[in-house]
Amino acid sequence: MSNSPRGRFVTLEGGEGTGKSTLQAALRDRLAEQGFEAVLTREPGGTAKAEAIRALVLTPPGGKAFSPLAEALLMNAARSEHLDGLIRPALAEGKWVICDRFADSTRVYQGVSGAVAENILLRFESHVVADTRPDLTLILDAPVSVTLQRRAARNLAPDVFEQRGQDFHQAVRYAFADLARKEPDRCKLIDASRSPAEVADAAWKHISALMKPAGASA
Repeated sequence: MSNSPRGRFVTLEGGEGTGKSTLQAALRDRLAEQGFEAVLTREPGGTAKAEAIRALVLTPPGGKAFSPLAEALLMNAARSEHLDGLIRPALAEGKWVICDRFADSTRVYQGVSGAVAENILLRFESHVVADTRPDLTLILDAPVSVTLQRRAARNLAPDVFEQRGQDFHQAVRYAFADLARKEPDRCKLIDASRSPAEVADAAWKHISALMKPAGASA
């Protein structure tokens, strides 16, 4: 077990269809094999109130999406509930938390069109997230042509984000890759066009580093 009384907070980011939920389950199983308890959660969502906001954002009344600023406000409202109701208590109990999307998705999705300025999004984030920041963010990257095929194979009704055009999803991909370049210590870019097992192996190398006691050599 970790020497730290606090658990580890890992977030999974990337565009639609990059395989975040598949990786999330694989990491939970591998952590369990090492004796670590992992809580799987998602954003928006994770608690009853946050899930209600999720439904509102992804399937808005009338089918018309909220404005980017309204989306950002709703995402942060859901995140505040999520942090207080699930993430912070789990970390305090020494559990790992693996979250499918977190604040980086708000930076990218609500900022990718330029409709919400980065300084505004970061200001929201500083108040809502405060010091509960991810220990590690795994950014799954794959060509839009690949993720489009995966989403089609699901045969599920698309939400308001999945319905957006290829140019939007391309911009999302580039924005996540740019984030990985800007914050290389926290964000690790992973080629998600590979098989689920290969993606899990690549991610596990970064997860394993979090298990080492502070100050331990590589």
